[in-house]
Amino acid sequence: MVSDTTALALTFFAYFAAVLVIGWYAYRRTADLKDFILGGRRLGSGVAALSAGASDMSGWLLLGLPGLAYTAGLGSLWLAGGLLLGTYLNWRLLAARLRVLSAAYGDALTLPEYLANRFGDHNGLLRGLSALFILLFFLLYTSSGLVAGGKLFEAVFGLPYLWAVAAGALAILLYTAIGGFLAVSWTDVLQGLLMVVALVAVPVAAVSVLGGTTAALERIEAIDPGLLSVFTTTEGGTLGLLGITSLAAWGLGYFGQPHILARFQAIRGPQAVGRARQIAVGWAALTLGGAIATGLVGAPLIDPPLTGGEREKVFIHLVDLLFHPVLAGICLAAILAAIMSTADSQLLVSSAACTEDFYRRLLRPGAPSGELVAVGRAAVVLIAGLAFLLALDSDAMVLDLVGYAWAGFGAAFGPVLILSLYWSRMTRRGALAGVLTGGLTVVIWRQLEGGPFDLYEIVPGFLLATTAILVASLTDPQPRAGLERAFGEALAGLPGKKDQAV
Repeated sequence: MVSDTTALALTFFAYFAAVLVIGWYAYRRTADLKDFILGGRRLGSGVAALSAGASDMSGWLLLGLPGLAYTAGLGSLWLAGGLLLGTYLNWRLLAARLRVLSAAYGDALTLPEYLANRFGDHNGLLRGLSALFILLFFLLYTSSGLVAGGKLFEAVFGLPYLWAVAAGALAILLYTAIGGFLAVSWTDVLQGLLMVVALVAVPVAAVSVLGGTTAALERIEAIDPGLLSVFTTTEGGTLGLLGITSLAAWGLGYFGQPHILARFQAIRGPQAVGRARQIAVGWAALTLGGAIATGLVGAPLIDPPLTGGEREKVFIHLVDLLFHPVLAGICLAAILAAIMSTADSQLLVSSAACTEDFYRRLLRPGAPSGELVAVGRAAVVLIAGLAFLLALDSDAMVLDLVGYAWAGFGAAFGPVLILSLYWSRMTRRGALAGVLTGGLTVVIWRQLEGGPFDLYEIVPGFLLATTAILVASLTDPQPRAGLERAFGEALAGLPGKKDQAV
């Protein structure tokens, strides 16, 4: 428990008040389902970039990644480097095309709806399968955020874990259900700025206490020279090719994350993508670097050393050690910001899948807009409740839960999205094969252990899904002329490009 809880509680209260005010303001700007799910497709470059970054980097950025760096040292750079490259390529390859094509194909509001419209999914099988995988993996992902929130409130206020998780869940639930996508995006800006400030301030303050950069490195090396090697594992062994590949492969996950892709669909226009990409990559570089530096400087400053799940609290321990309670409250609010900025986006995308891809598609095709918004808000409550139940395991590791869900989305949707945006000959059968193969490979591979099965499941999932798409599409007897012609016409909306369908 952190020493002075009164100042921390006041800081947290002020933070909660700010996000609820933003949520209420967004509620007044939410008129229909398009506003609730995508904010009317009117996000500017800065909001889209910071919202995508903040929704991407959940509580694991301030808990899981510093914890990894605390035990593996510079070996964690393989993970951070993969994520940074993935951020750049995601904005570079997918953002503008997804913005144009999702609008061109029936003004699709969700990822399953875009795939259904893109490939003429008349019986709804592709749409339904995609929505099911979104709900499955987002339950895991959202529960990771609630676990992180539980660890935060447990460490800061000494709350029992059950009440700590409930407090975090309630906070996220309130403004997400009220304000929808605009509330989520606008609060993400505040949360993203708070995260970057905290992740720069903590290692800078720690290095100052240690006597400067040179002295800090000497202290770290004295504790464990392996911490300054990029080939060190969390157990202190040597990181081999399998381990390096597994860490760097996290970057593949970006291409299939629905909560990040939603920002691409919602940006004001493809012209805004270039500026947004610069902001997003810069923000990611600062936060990832700060998280690793936080873990490293924790080694010489925290005594006794942290073990097991406690190592994911290295950021919390450093904040309590280094800062006045008010400043500590601001830094710890950054953890809450990281948790909320991701969990709210996940709840919203899951709600959209329930409302747009199940309720309106299967139950009430003619439902009025007001009814759909109400159903969307109810879905947020239901999904949050299920995630809360999954988060009751206090021994769950945040990074492990995130890794499972990240791999699931990356393998199930990454290859499908990339090829759907660039390959005119891809068919509905190919898309179905890709989603099913990628998703099931991750689930099955996760259950296997030893040897090659220690490879991060996103790698085989991504490769097998890509192969399945290519084989199923090329052997599909379905006529492709209409699909290819529509694809070429849709690409005409891409500004300043001469792109042709492959």
